[in-house]
Amino acid sequence: MITREQYEQLEYERLSPFAAKAAETLGRDLPEEKCGVRSEYQRDRDRIIHSTALRRLMHKTQVFIAPENDHYRTRLTHTLEVAQISRTIARGLALNEDLTEAIAMGHDLGHTPFGHSGEHVLNKIHPGGFHHNVQSLRVVEVLEKSPSGKPLNLTKEVRDGILNHTGPVKPMTLEGQVVKISDRVAYINHDIDDALRGGVLKFEDLPEEYLAVLGETHSARINTLVTDLMESSEGKPEIQMSPERLEAMNGLRSFMFKNVYRAPLRQSEMEQIDRIVTQLYEYFLEHPEEMNPEYYALIPEWGIREAVKDAIASMTDRQAIRTYEGIFMPHFGD
Repeated sequence: MITREQYEQLEYERLSPFAAKAAETLGRDLPEEKCGVRSEYQRDRDRIIHSTALRRLMHKTQVFIAPENDHYRTRLTHTLEVAQISRTIARGLALNEDLTEAIAMGHDLGHTPFGHSGEHVLNKIHPGGFHHNVQSLRVVEVLEKSPSGKPLNLTKEVRDGILNHTGPVKPMTLEGQVVKISDRVAYINHDIDDALRGGVLKFEDLPEEYLAVLGETHSARINTLVTDLMESSEGKPEIQMSPERLEAMNGLRSFMFKNVYRAPLRQSEMEQIDRIVTQLYEYFLEHPEEMNPEYYALIPEWGIREAVKDAIASMTDRQAIRTYEGIFMPHFGD
């Protein structure tokens, strides 16, 4: 049997000098006795995998709202793809795969129902705004509890990677930087795949100049970007991509925002999401006792608006629709 101490020693022997070492973690807010077998980053990964918040991602939208087709991505399958891409890069660069996987599995725990559309609405109506990376950090620090009622109490490196997987701040570890760019590599390419599958795009719509650089198929583009990341970052204290590949990836991202994420054809869908999220938010402000008890219990410490925001952000697409219909569209005679 390999003990935790032996495993930690192996990290020093096998990993890059730029990799985060579990034995050197900045630690947890609440001191805990260490595990005899698992490293601190392995424990964080396991806590996230067993969390309720991760399971809920199975029924949260990636792009298509409450999809009936089982082949479309959900927020959970997106998370798994980010974890897979991140681990491939981490292994190729001799970084800490356990830390990388923990950050990847936790990066989207705070996402709203209805994907970025739901996030946009909450950001508009909630005082102080709403950002899913900040909410993901709140999930692991405040909202998610172990079966015994204790907080997840994750290490600082994992929490930093979750918070900074998007936005202008660079994660403190290379592992966090890997997840940040892997998130973009994953969603741009799998959202193209889903848009083609759903008939929102045709293959001939895709910009030829970017496909010529990255590849014409989903797997070719992923392979090009992952290989480029590893070659461009090898032996360096930061994760980077070659200018040519980065320009092509960002070009595809801009194309997707214009033609899929914010396309006019989705306007009626956006109006429906706006109505559902806004009316639920306003209703629970007036009737907080009708929220799930775990969120109602947050009010004394965090205030009613924060508790309502938490309750809505936690909902799956289906749960939000059912809750809305139950409140505003009750069946005749019920």
